[in-house]
Amino acid sequence: MEKLVERKLTKKDYFVVSSLLFALFFGAGNLIFPLHLGQLAGHNWFPATLGFLVTGVLLPLLSVLAIAITRSKGVYDVGLPLGPTFAIVFMVLIHATIGPLFGTPRTATVSFTVGLAPLVPQQYQQVALFGFSALFFLAAFLLSYKENNIASNLGKVLNPVFLVLLFLVFLVSFLKPMGSVSQAAPTAQYLHGAFTNGFLEGYNTMDALAGLAFGVTVVTAVRAMGKKREKSVAAVTAKAGFFSMSAVAVIYLLLIVVGAMSLGRFKLSADGGVAFSQIVNAYAGSFGQAVLATLITVTCLTTAVGLVAAFAQDFHAHFPKVSYHTWLALSCLASFLTANFGLEQIIAWSTPMLMFLYPLSMVLILLSVFSPLFKRDGAVYFMVVLFTVVPAFFDMVVAFPAVVSQSAFGKAVAAFRLHYLPLASIGLSWVVPALVGLVLGLGVYFYKKARVSVGVTEKE
Repeated sequence: MEKLVERKLTKKDYFVVSSLLFALFFGAGNLIFPLHLGQLAGHNWFPATLGFLVTGVLLPLLSVLAIAITRSKGVYDVGLPLGPTFAIVFMVLIHATIGPLFGTPRTATVSFTVGLAPLVPQQYQQVALFGFSALFFLAAFLLSYKENNIASNLGKVLNPVFLVLLFLVFLVSFLKPMGSVSQAAPTAQYLHGAFTNGFLEGYNTMDALAGLAFGVTVVTAVRAMGKKREKSVAAVTAKAGFFSMSAVAVIYLLLIVVGAMSLGRFKLSADGGVAFSQIVNAYAGSFGQAVLATLITVTCLTTAVGLVAAFAQDFHAHFPKVSYHTWLALSCLASFLTANFGLEQIIAWSTPMLMFLYPLSMVLILLSVFSPLFKRDGAVYFMVVLFTVVPAFFDMVVAFPAVVSQSAFGKAVAAFRLHYLPLASIGLSWVVPALVGLVLGLGVYFYKKARVSVGVTEKE
């Protein structure tokens, strides 16, 4: 058997991989969630931060490791141990969520909320959002039509500029604080359950889902540098990921603290976009806000281009009868329509979907990371996912706005889960059933393994 020869990576190689991971998981659109979390958590910001970092930083890194360890080409391959039908449904759900249903429209609404909304009278907000989102997604369509690198290259230039300006905001915020973190009052939810609520708030970043969909680009880059073995690729990804995700974690931490301090001057905002706009305007005035808003709009546009292009490419690959350009147009049109519900409504309706998809993604990520221990056996996957999907569905129903959660069906589901499922009161009713499924799945795996061993012994 030919021995694989691997090249030793240089510091520059690690820097490239770290930069790729940072670009994948840090987007201007994600600024709003840690900022709002800080306002919600108040002086309980530290446990809330720990919870947020688990789902907003650690889990996304594990999603890329899952791609590396299983040699997957994308989200479809991650779900393949459960069969092609499940894999295609899972892929559609992931891409629809980070794409035209929630993730892509959010890039436009964050830009609008931070940049244009403060300048537009209340009665014209909806008209302004309509016009802004139409131009935003027309630009996204044109920039991704020829599958060139214009938006990507623009992002490489503007993202560092945006980061510098963001750190200037941090610097001023700590030199001239709006208030004391220790005196910031938490909301009722964060009074006692700060860690859990921070954990659930991390779902909103959607980065674990993005890692499953786009992590292959990072893994491919590592392999192109000369690493061939799965263990080597995973080790390099983990090492580079430690540096890049530490940087993301520091940014999130600072945003959470700034959000908590802002309660000294402002009331709890409707969302993080409003909070960010208020804070920047207070420190930098209308000119500073205009500069930051422009940068956020352009960086969000580069993110949108990546999302609509990835949606079109993946759907064309699995449904080739429909062309790339048709999928691209559908993605941009659907994103435009969704964006016009506004940032607050998008967050309100995306949360339930994430309460369903994140548990499924979490168990699939963890199963993929540890799959070498049980040879990626389908029985283990099946039992864990089977025991996760039902309680995750219940969590989704209860998280919907009142029109669903307060219906007769919604109330019946809420009563059932609280009565029968542990941890349901904190939105984690899937955890114990998933562990039961894991025990049963591993039991089936080791039973089959023992039978095979006995059969081999008898033949000898």
